[in-house]
Amino acid sequence: METKRKSSFTGSLGFVLAAAGSAVGVGNIWRFPYLAAKDGGGLFLIIYLVLVLTFGFTLLVTDVAIGRRTKTNALHAFGNINKKWTFLGYVTFLVPAIIMTYYSVIGGWILKYLSVYLIGSGTEAAGDGYFTSFITSPVSPIFFMLVFLAFTAFIVYRGVEKGIEKFARIVMPGLLLMIIGIGLFSLTLKFREADGTIRTGLQGLAVYLIPNFDGITPARFLEILLDAMSQLFFSLSVSMGIMITYGSYVDKEVNLNRSLSHIEIFDTAVAFLAGMMIIPAVYVFFGTEGMASGPSLMFVSLPKVFEAMGPMGPFLGLAFFLMVLFAALTSSVSIMETLTANCMDIFHSARKKTSLVICLIFAAASVVICLGYNIFYFELTLPNGATAQLLDLMDYISNSFLMPFISLLTCVFVGWIVGPKWICEEMEASGHPFSRKKMYVFMIKYVTPVIMAVLFLQSAGVFNMFS
Repeated sequence: METKRKSSFTGSLGFVLAAAGSAVGVGNIWRFPYLAAKDGGGLFLIIYLVLVLTFGFTLLVTDVAIGRRTKTNALHAFGNINKKWTFLGYVTFLVPAIIMTYYSVIGGWILKYLSVYLIGSGTEAAGDGYFTSFITSPVSPIFFMLVFLAFTAFIVYRGVEKGIEKFARIVMPGLLLMIIGIGLFSLTLKFREADGTIRTGLQGLAVYLIPNFDGITPARFLEILLDAMSQLFFSLSVSMGIMITYGSYVDKEVNLNRSLSHIEIFDTAVAFLAGMMIIPAVYVFFGTEGMASGPSLMFVSLPKVFEAMGPMGPFLGLAFFLMVLFAALTSSVSIMETLTANCMDIFHSARKKTSLVICLIFAAASVVICLGYNIFYFELTLPNGATAQLLDLMDYISNSFLMPFISLLTCVFVGWIVGPKWICEEMEASGHPFSRKKMYVFMIKYVTPVIMAVLFLQSAGVFNMFS
């Protein structure tokens, strides 16, 4: 029998801030704005909001309720409910283990850019080839990765109450204020092209908010739908064991229905504000063509935007990368906490020793990922058609392949093996009503499994075989 951990959040606010901190990560900042710009602006926003309130809620409720009811992490939670489904816990454990190998690498990149703006070298960061030169360096990315990983390990080492919850209570309000501040400033920007064309931040906001139906076909709509669905995994930290682990730290007296609604609102608001912060700024200086995906947006496009802002640029760049560092740290902490909690149960070891050992293991693994841009460089075509290096491959396996697969199995498990009533009882264990009970039951049994199957098949490249 696994050892029960005595750690817990001190209340609803601590849980909401820690869970929202896990959900608010780099994906909200470099992926959400790009998808919104690519997928019809307001059209993507509407679809995403509907999905958050239905699919996202369903997956979030399932993970947290399983965690609180079993009072253990994902590795053992499924087996505690039904021994035949123990394997699902082990599959789920793979996701944070894979993500941790590269998330600290990205955290190191952010720390590097923060240090660049801190010493007043933002002009260098805006130069062509600066980012490529940095990540292909054999030493610098490793150094910054190790510093970021050390920060993460220190917070986890301190425990749930003194580490994770205390950090979230300090960082999350500051993160929100910085996003709002930079977002409002983006709306005041104006730029005149050589031909006299003027672009403003408010025009960029219109590109972001007004639905664009140009070129919308059933196939294109399905593509946007799947883009929005895949973003949910990045945004809500579902199907990777994190919310099950955090759920196991929540007391029975906490009103889960209200707390999960707060997490939905907080995470969606941050994603929306990230788009309001980035899309108008990029649009003003580079037009809609300036929106790049992934790391290119954050580490190539935005430094050029800050450089084009003039005297305010370096200060905005510093504030932006500090904000992104906070977002990356809260997510990284949740990933390492999940691994630590699992290993504490497996090896019956103390938190401090376990977190240190995990830090050392993933420091070694992350060094390999860093070297994926020089010594171990390769290019591989993924089943979804994208070209990947080592970091991209790990990201694809964890986020695009395993997470939809785990969600599909979890929906089948809860919807048809255990029964939704099991989850609904836990949602009402505090004596508060489960306001979206009927919707949850319908979604978990019929709708979510089908969409998860489609998303999994798309990620696996099955649909590409017929195109």
